[in-house]
This record gives sequence, structure tokens and C-alpha cells, in this order.
Amino acid sequence: MSKKNIPDSRGFVYSTDPNFGFEREENNIETLLPAKQKLRILLDKKQRGGKIVSLITGFIGTDEDLQDLGKKLKNACGTGGSAKDNEILVQGDQRDKILQWLLKNGYTGTKKV
Repeated sequence: MSKKNIPDSRGFVYSTDPNFGFEREENNIETLLPAKQKLRILLDKKQRGGKIVSLITGFIGTDEDLQDLGKKLKNACGTGGSAKDNEILVQGDQRDKILQWLLKNGYTGTKKV
């Protein structure tokens, strides 16, 4: 069995301690309310082959909520993108559309940088 197939092993393969057990790390991050989120919208083209993306940073919450917000923003702009590592990427310069959508949906702490 490879290390990848052992659930939550953090690289441990064998232990001589008879009372050894893996301790699971709990990530109980709760998503802040939209009014308390301080999102920043900026234009970025670093390490993207010269392509421009709108980058939304500062999201605090669970990965499911990040994915959901990213999907809503991509649908509102009519473009593709991704959401990972507490950042949302939307293809193209969509900063104005994103800012209006976020303000309309209660994200009052949002700024365009």
C-alpha cells in the first residue's frame, strides 16, 4: 500500500508503539457573512502566459462556499475560471461586473484594487 492510499497518515508507514493512532486534524472554518467579508478584486496576468484574469482574494470560509461563490461569479460574467486556495479566478478583465454583482449580493466590504 502506498502512502497516498493511507488515510490521513502524514507520511507515517509504521510505528512500534502499540497505542499509536493517527490524530485527525479538524478544519472547522466557518464562512463569514457576506457583509463581513473583505474581498479584493484585482487584475493579474503573472504566470498565465500573458492572459489577463480577474482575481478575487480575501475570502474566509469553507471550500464548498468558495466553489459556490466562484460558480455564481463565473455565471454572472459569462466566462470561465476557477476557485481554489481562498482565491477565485475569472477569465478576462471582469472587475466592474464582479464588483457590481458582489455589492448587489451583500458583499459590502468589497473593493476594486
